Amino acid sequence: MKKSLLSTLVLVCILAISCTAFAGPFADVPAKHWSYAAVTKLVNAGIVDGVNGQFQGDRTITRYEMAQIVAKAMEHSDKADAENRAIINKLAVEFAQELNSLGVRVTALEDRVGNVKLTGKVQARYDNYDHAGAKSSSPSRTYVDLWANAKINDSWVANVEYESYDKANGETYTGDQAGATQAYATGPAFGGNLTVGKFDPFTAYGLVIDDYMSGAMFEFGNKIKTRIAAGKLNASNLGSPMSTDTNAAYVDGIAGSKYALAEMDFALSPVTNLKAAYHRIDTTGLSVTNGSTLDDTVTYYEGGFDTKLGSNFGVVATASKSDIDVTGQDNKGYFAQLKYKATDLKKPGSYDIFYNNRKIPTLSEIDATWSYAYGVKGNQVGFEYVPMNNTKFTAFYLDGKLLSDNTDYKVYRAQVEFFF
Repeated sequence: MKKSLLSTLVLVCILAISCTAFAGPFADVPAKHWSYAAVTKLVNAGIVDGVNGQFQGDRTITRYEMAQIVAKAMEHSDKADAENRAIINKLAVEFAQELNSLGVRVTALEDRVGNVKLTGKVQARYDNYDHAGAKSSSPSRTYVDLWANAKINDSWVANVEYESYDKANGETYTGDQAGATQAYATGPAFGGNLTVGKFDPFTAYGLVIDDYMSGAMFEFGNKIKTRIAAGKLNASNLGSPMSTDTNAAYVDGIAGSKYALAEMDFALSPVTNLKAAYHRIDTTGLSVTNGSTLDDTVTYYEGGFDTKLGSNFGVVATASKSDIDVTGQDNKGYFAQLKYKATDLKKPGSYDIFYNNRKIPTLSEIDATWSYAYGVKGNQVGFEYVPMNNTKFTAFYLDGKLLSDNTDYKVYRAQVEFFF
């Protein structure tokens, strides 16, 4: 966009929201000049200062000077109508780099340009599943994760997540069709932080649940951080197995079941954390897929730790257990990982290399974060790399076996993610 056009747009919208004029400030803009009133308004609003006592309206301005004008427009954006606010938003994007160079002062002003902020990522993934020499039917996909955040007031924030992905076979999943929409409000209450709506509780290290619930969650404490939540689950099954794992036992149809959790996180040292969580689900009327009966409630326990070894190595170890008792099926799981280095989306060239060993029976979790490996035990190795700002490439190989029948199960993945 040309500077002259940008100047015209921003000056027009500022004039529409600025204060009235009082006195002529520049020698080269006399009272009878056609632009006298407009220039005086800009000066009184603190938007322009002039050069050596003159306005010099015909002088070409730099992008930095234009950014200063945009910053002033952002400062007055609360007085703008919808059309002029849209212009300010576009200018803020156009001059984002120059605005950033102005420092904290402008950062504070940017919060006033509109009440809704959008962030998210676009992901392209290639998966290859191999079960006992036969390719899995699970296809690859492209994926969009979009977050909208808006201030309710000075303390509370509304958050909405929308996820959509297209599978390689042409199927499309969006929003609740994929069980992947969150909508909740969060803010301080009762000496802690309260979250209300539909959200992902993601307790401990995600070995038991990384799925959505509808209800409320309360968080409090400093040295020992505590979370308690109650509501209903949105997941459709407990521990749904791989499509090839026909012998696995899992609890079917729990969507809408009452759910409660309690978690405690303790910072043992600046580099070591301990986490433990308790989960309880009302399973009245439900049964395991192989026909086994269930108690009216089932419980899950998980606990683990993460720590740093020197400046380059990180370790995570966690375990889980349920009280579901099914003959021939395991209800105890674990995950342990060693990682070298760490990626930073703001540092191109940064990378990490990881190795982990896991056993995740379907009866040991509700909906673990490793959705490609329910009912699987095995070893995984992979790496992540940042080729440019806000972009990450990931590749890994999982060599495992299905716990239900001890057959080979392998997963190959390559994916790239673009964050915005």
